[in-house]
Amino acid sequence: MGGDPAPRHLVRRLREGMARGVLSFPLTAFHDDGTLDPEGLRAHVAGRLAAGPGALFPACGTGEFFSLDEEEYRTVVTVAVEEAAGRVPVVAGTGYGWAQAARFARIAEEAGADALLVLPHYLADAPQDGLAAQLERLAARTRLPLIAYQRGRVAYSVDALRRVARIPTLIGLKDGHSDLDRLQRLTLAAPDGFLFFNGAATAEIQARAYAAVGVPAYSSAVHAFAPEIAGAFFAALRDADHGTADKLLRDFYVPFVELRDRAPGYAVSLVKAAARLRGQRVGPVRAPLADPAPADLAELRTLLAAGLDLVGAAL
Repeated sequence: MGGDPAPRHLVRRLREGMARGVLSFPLTAFHDDGTLDPEGLRAHVAGRLAAGPGALFPACGTGEFFSLDEEEYRTVVTVAVEEAAGRVPVVAGTGYGWAQAARFARIAEEAGADALLVLPHYLADAPQDGLAAQLERLAARTRLPLIAYQRGRVAYSVDALRRVARIPTLIGLKDGHSDLDRLQRLTLAAPDGFLFFNGAATAEIQARAYAAVGVPAYSSAVHAFAPEIAGAFFAALRDADHGTADKLLRDFYVPFVELRDRAPGYAVSLVKAAARLRGQRVGPVRAPLADPAPADLAELRTLLAAGLDLVGAAL
């Protein structure tokens, strides 16, 4: 991470936050006609911050980065920065090819973001040299620290990780592949101080397995609609309360994942539907995603009520 004090300071803040709470990935609020709803977004972000996350990651996968234009992106990041007011780090999503990612990076800088989560590139399969060059070219065009996200078409080899870890502003790697053999090799090859994050879908399901290979920090989509459940699970892991963790997994998280897996895109649209069930003004998902089918929505309501009851909360 070089000698730049800014990345070192951010790493320290992220470590402190990750020990305190989950990483929160807020939703992006839309009106029923699909236009951006800044005030709904502001209320949603404020609610997530009130629940005490370790960091805020706006305009990422859960926040439908892929459906935002540049001015909408500016609004989303600006609102997150304003609401956070320096209390927690704000890590904005960016992505596509490096040239377009750099455009979003400039907007995130202007909006006051602390860092960028570099989402997997679009469409093309790429060799390891190309994956490394993508990060190098983006890093050369932004002062913001970077966290690489390997998922989908992006999976770094040990050699590629060693190469990109020499980028002074690359501070960490988020993993969404859940290949623990590969991940263990990467954690062992990384330099001291390099951050790793569990970015599996519904990451709580695999949180203990990730922690066993040195990756205890995780992102929580559940925090977007039920911070009571997300917080109770985080506390159970922190306190080695395996009975509570198992109960939450068995009676809420596993059934939620089974429902999530019924249709493509439910990893976001179910989360947004659950937030609406809690009275949050987040609106529908944008195409190409689609809101849950009525039967699935009814099942979600029952499951959410049961999950909240487990932690002494109500729908």
